[in-house]
Amino acid sequence: MDDAQSVATLFDSTTSKIQQLQQAFAELERHSAISLNLKWKELEEHFHGLEKSLKTRFDELEDQEKEYVTEVTEAQQMLEKQETAVVAKELASLERLQEKRDAALSVLFDKHGTSSLEPVVKGVNNSMTDPILKENSGVGAAKSGMEDVCPAEKGSVCIEPPTELMKLCEEMDAQGLHKFISDNHKNVISIREEIPVALKRAANPFSLVLDSLKGFYAGEILSSDGKKDVSLLGLRRTCLMLMESLEQLLADGVPDSLFDNQRLTSDIKEKAKVIAKEWKPKLDQLDIEATSGNSLEAHAFLQLLATFDIDSQFDQDEICKLIPAVTRRRQTVNLCRSLGLSHKMPGCLIEVLLNSGRQIEAVNLAYAFKLTEQFPPVPLLKAYLKEAKKVSQVKAGSMSPGAQNEMNERELSALKAVIKCIEEHKLEEQYPVDPLQKRILLLEKAKADKRRAAEAAKPQTKRPRANGSIYPRINIMPDKSFHRSPFERYPYAYDRQYVYAAETHHPTPMGSAPYTIPRTHSTFYGNVHQVQYQTAYLY
Repeated sequence: MDDAQSVATLFDSTTSKIQQLQQAFAELERHSAISLNLKWKELEEHFHGLEKSLKTRFDELEDQEKEYVTEVTEAQQMLEKQETAVVAKELASLERLQEKRDAALSVLFDKHGTSSLEPVVKGVNNSMTDPILKENSGVGAAKSGMEDVCPAEKGSVCIEPPTELMKLCEEMDAQGLHKFISDNHKNVISIREEIPVALKRAANPFSLVLDSLKGFYAGEILSSDGKKDVSLLGLRRTCLMLMESLEQLLADGVPDSLFDNQRLTSDIKEKAKVIAKEWKPKLDQLDIEATSGNSLEAHAFLQLLATFDIDSQFDQDEICKLIPAVTRRRQTVNLCRSLGLSHKMPGCLIEVLLNSGRQIEAVNLAYAFKLTEQFPPVPLLKAYLKEAKKVSQVKAGSMSPGAQNEMNERELSALKAVIKCIEEHKLEEQYPVDPLQKRILLLEKAKADKRRAAEAAKPQTKRPRANGSIYPRINIMPDKSFHRSPFERYPYAYDRQYVYAAETHHPTPMGSAPYTIPRTHSTFYGNVHQVQYQTAYLY
């Protein structure tokens, strides 16, 4: 609108401008020695014509703008009406759905009373979208790994049959629970989500999980020949998952809905305490540095204390000593809070990690417990990289090529871990990653050059031909045909170019641009292609 008003003002001042131009034109004629062929009347008509056409166009644009504003207003009003209608329909649908849910729950309570075996009703949980009540005959299917058709009369309810996992929990079958999880280990993600619900069906979920811990130390993970006992490792992981699921059940506010016989009793705590005291001596000789912050056994012991609420029975300082053995596991932060160790983080754990050169884990914990002011992340990450590079440079001169490669791999791993930490905590402005990525490319290129040099140093053996000779047979009789024979085109074996197989390489790290290795021999094709690599993070 402001633009339109300014244009209208300009139109109003047009007349005065033309008058000024007429006076200037007359003055020019008086002082000009040469008569002008152009008369003022022609100029005036020309300017008035322009003024008229511009006003006409301006009026048309104003009319179009008014039509556009009218259309936008009508469209907005229509959208508001439609939105109001949609909201009204949604509210009506929600009311009908709520009535059906209430009717379904009423039927269930009338049928099962206060039994602890609560049926799973499809649709009662808000996370499930299918309706729980099916009206009209022949409608409804309850799915839980199998399909079961619910014949349907008005007011009937589709109930999902209990799954195998739920049946095992109802029967308090700890061994069957282990076997089921082991047989279905490929579906461990869905099983982990279902276990808390299934444990609620047990007569006492605490007793069931405690029974499942038998055999945790039935043997050693590493046998005498250095091979891992896969079945024992799977059993320990299952024990840990069951304890975590039970703690999740308690954290979700379910304890209020548990029956008296399903709660954690003093007898169960005593049994858990006995198991913890059996496990503790096995962890006293644990090499914290060798675990690299990923000890399953230490995690299971700490989880046992947290799940069964027996951490007060053990010295808190002794518990703190085990935390560095699990700092790289995703549950560490919640575990420390469950054990009441938050106040010991600065001195008990983060300082220990810094003194042992594990700055990455220290930074992650500092963020988790809001201690970044006391432990600034950027200086810690720079110190970590400086130490890794220092060790690599100091030992490079007196080491074998194999050891030098190992040190370069350590620096590469450190660089990639720092970049990952920077990206996770959004520290790019304080610590740019471009120089680190360039260093990674440099180390990767040096590694590739060393590998190619080693391969080039190996002697190339000639492969014998099918007739047992390295030379082809030469036809001494002239060929009378029009075309030359293959042996005439290549009379000697060394006239042919031998093509080496292409090396296998990996994708480029972190989206960086690939680099091309220059051709070393003009007749060898295998060395002319782009080499790319992908990073392998510490975590």
